Amino acid sequence: MNTPTDSLTLEVADFEHDVLTGIYSEETGKPQPLRFTIQVSMQPIERYTPDTPLTESKNYMDLKFAASEALPQGVHFKLIEAVADHVCETLFLQDARITAVTVKIVKLAIAEAGEKIGITLTRQRR
Repeated sequence: MNTPTDSLTLEVADFEHDVLTGIYSEETGKPQPLRFTIQVSMQPIERYTPDTPLTESKNYMDLKFAASEALPQGVHFKLIEAVADHVCETLFLQDARITAVTVKIVKLAIAEAGEKIGITLTRQRR
């Protein structure tokens, strides 16, 4: 049996998607490119073998879906924190086995010298 300290983290890093977000006039009305890194934590099964089915883990494409197609079309998010919150909620609703979600978002359009400007939000299942 796995121990309480065992954990499984799935990650999609540096996934880019355009999202309606921003508070300044030059940001509103047009999508902005955001770079997402999403991690989900879940309790692993006791052992993974070569023939363990995907149902014993989580499809990482679900993480990409939560940061793209699952975002509501035509909705403008003033804050990228709200985008991250929506991603977290989508993943919690998708899979009851997820215990925590971390979403890092970098706003690509505002970088002037290659710096990475953004937020990281971590939510625990409540």
